[in-house]
Amino acid sequence: MRRFLVLLTLLVSACSSDNPAAPKGSTSTKPPQFVAKWGHDGTAAGELRYPDGVAVAPNGAVYVADTGNSRIQRFDSNGGYQTEWGYLGIDDGLFYAPEAVAMDTAGKVYVTDTFNHRVEVFDANGQFLRKWGAIGSAQGEFSNPSAIAVDDSGHVFVADRDNHRVQVFALDGTFLRKWGGKGAGTGQFDTPRGLALDRLGRVYVSDSNNHRVQAFTSTGAFVPAWGGAGKGDGQFDLAWGVAADAAGNVYVADSNLNRLQKFTKDGSFVAKWGTLGTGDGQFTFPTGVAVDGSGTIYVADSNNRRVQKFR
Repeated sequence: MRRFLVLLTLLVSACSSDNPAAPKGSTSTKPPQFVAKWGHDGTAAGELRYPDGVAVAPNGAVYVADTGNSRIQRFDSNGGYQTEWGYLGIDDGLFYAPEAVAMDTAGKVYVTDTFNHRVEVFDANGQFLRKWGAIGSAQGEFSNPSAIAVDDSGHVFVADRDNHRVQVFALDGTFLRKWGGKGAGTGQFDTPRGLALDRLGRVYVSDSNNHRVQAFTSTGAFVPAWGGAGKGDGQFDLAWGVAADAAGNVYVADSNLNRLQKFTKDGSFVAKWGTLGTGDGQFTFPTGVAVDGSGTIYVADSNNRRVQKFR
């Protein structure tokens, strides 16, 4: 609620550098090391306001959902500003607090236009291509969609947050299937905010208000779940962004505890890093997380208005 009110007011993986012999994306128990950061509060190019989502293209470009500024910004892998598009509005190519961004294999960019209750699709430079969705609870409709991911087979997975479900679409927006429903049982959700895919076809969903992560097959069959409310290793206080690396490790932004946690694909705790603060490697309400092909991790450090990079 605190962040929702802030946004309305605005209107608008993991290979430690200490162990170079370890394979990329290995299940190292050492936390990754801080590499770089960029962004600070503002509306100019390269500045950020409450960024919630981050994604990395195969060419290394980093796309950031600059939520408080209702735009998408693209950077190089070291934070060099490249381009941006969008501003507050309801027309094609505009946004109202977009929370997540993802790419398909052809380089098209998919954005959850959260408070406009839709998905918008662009080319790599921000040229509008298409959109789908409207507010509602029928199939293909959304209530504040948050996370988005696209698999190699051309399926678009959307965490339909306030409908407490996952919906799956073809690349053109054709509805395919859905699963979930509000609750705390197996396969149910209470406000899912993050979603990621791994190379095995698993779908990881941060079931935020149930303080857990649930994993499914691409057709929605339940696999495992892990977590629980608390401050211990493997527990969460508002799990948000999720990402998976090439080795199958899963990273979760544990937002209210201002840390990132790393797990195996089946939920065994591996490592954690971060504390509350503004220094390098510290966080103030981290949300989005992404991992590139070399195992480098990018985190949307939302209330610090920046992106941090780790390796």
